[in-house]
Amino acid sequence: MRIYFLGVGEAFDEFYPNTSLLIYLPGPSGPAKTPEEGGDVHVLLDCGFTAPTAYYRYAPRGADEKESEDQPGLRGGDQWVIQPDVIWISHFHGDHFLGLPLMLLRFWEEGRKKMLTIFGPEGVESKVWSAFELAYPGFRERIDFPIVFLNVGPEMSGELLGMRWSTAANAHSLSAPCLTLRLDHAGKSLVYSGDGRPTSASERLAQGADLLVHEAYALEGEPPGHGTVARCLELAGSAGVKHLALVHVQRKVRAEKAEEIRALLNTAEGVTATLPEPGTVIVLET
Repeated sequence: MRIYFLGVGEAFDEFYPNTSLLIYLPGPSGPAKTPEEGGDVHVLLDCGFTAPTAYYRYAPRGADEKESEDQPGLRGGDQWVIQPDVIWISHFHGDHFLGLPLMLLRFWEEGRKKMLTIFGPEGVESKVWSAFELAYPGFRERIDFPIVFLNVGPEMSGELLGMRWSTAANAHSLSAPCLTLRLDHAGKSLVYSGDGRPTSASERLAQGADLLVHEAYALEGEPPGHGTVARCLELAGSAGVKHLALVHVQRKVRAEKAEEIRALLNTAEGVTATLPEPGTVIVLET
């Protein structure tokens, strides 16, 4: 499992793109297969206002001698950017899902043909298409690649393209409830908080995870609807997490206290804790 940190910022940060991660889940070795046949799978976690630009800056690239129907090359060159097979939306705040209209239209512009699954809280399909229509009126009929939507709620689980997903509610917003997501694949596990303070349910979900990616808006205290560095370290310890990555730090806190945060993370016992930058890659070896 390989985790690409495309963006690590909060909603208003002019230097750090909105928090968004691309997860690479390798399929079995052998001839190339589609995700539906057990091949490699790429999962995008959240897609806010500024995430699409970060995606095309930091997502993995490769060279192809010939464009395929499922993975077209970028026009005018032999470098192509991996397109996700699945997109997860943690909640319906703009810095977590309003980049989707641009992403969907660019996929179309690049000639995408393969199916895309978008899943998230109840109402995800109507929210996505409403946003798309506002951004690009009348363009929906041009989206000719298949899109499947999946509504999920808290404390649900299922199988999708060879991975196991599970959810729990966290404490963020009454008007836009946020779900924590856990992905298990090939003996490795990742938990992604979206926004919000940990809850007993999200703490249970994080038990024994190889990597916990959690928002830490403040250094300490009780910021409304958000986590803190101190609480995330406590959660990682109590849940027996192996690695902790903190994202969505409030822009002024990050600018003024980044070194203090890193020093605090270096003192954590029993967990490897980091404050990733855009472009950081974490690999969980199988």
